[in-house]
Amino acid sequence: MTNADLAAIKDQARKAAFARRKVAYGMHKPGVAGHLSEVLAGYRGVSLSGYMPIRTEIDPLPAMAEASAHGAVGVPVIQGAGLPLKFSRWIPDVPLRDGPFGAKVPEVDNFFDPEILIVPLVAFDAQGGRLGYGGGFYDRTLEGLRAKRSTLAIGFAFDAQEAETLPLEPTDQPLDMVITESRVLQFTR
Repeated sequence: MTNADLAAIKDQARKAAFARRKVAYGMHKPGVAGHLSEVLAGYRGVSLSGYMPIRTEIDPLPAMAEASAHGAVGVPVIQGAGLPLKFSRWIPDVPLRDGPFGAKVPEVDNFFDPEILIVPLVAFDAQGGRLGYGGGFYDRTLEGLRAKRSTLAIGFAFDAQEAETLPLEPTDQPLDMVITESRVLQFTR
């Protein structure tokens, strides 16, 4: 399979997943972060990063706000194409500025390396595979963080974002867990 073939397959998989996510987002009710909050309660005080939801992404902010009362919580800040993410400390109501791709980031950067990453995604599979947006930011970031120390990657998504199979590459970093509005999936490596 050529790189062009793989890119076309990934593009089709993303389009299908975006359509499923849009429907799920339109139907979701309050409390979608309940299972995420429950899991994070077992890691009180451990530094973590969430994300500022954009478009039809599932919203982790309630769980992040709870976690911020017990330890450092950050959000990703894109540094540039081909570079890993940095994570700036976030607390509820912190002043924000526009970041790349429409996600807000803290007005004043206070960077740290989180031990847990709540990862946004387009699609996931039952083996911990993740299809992202195509920039490779989380793959590069997880590879770098995991080279330094154990880093837990938690995909957060709607149930509808699950795919039977995903077009994955050797550079794609696996998820340790996927949390949806209705369940928690854990994967052993």
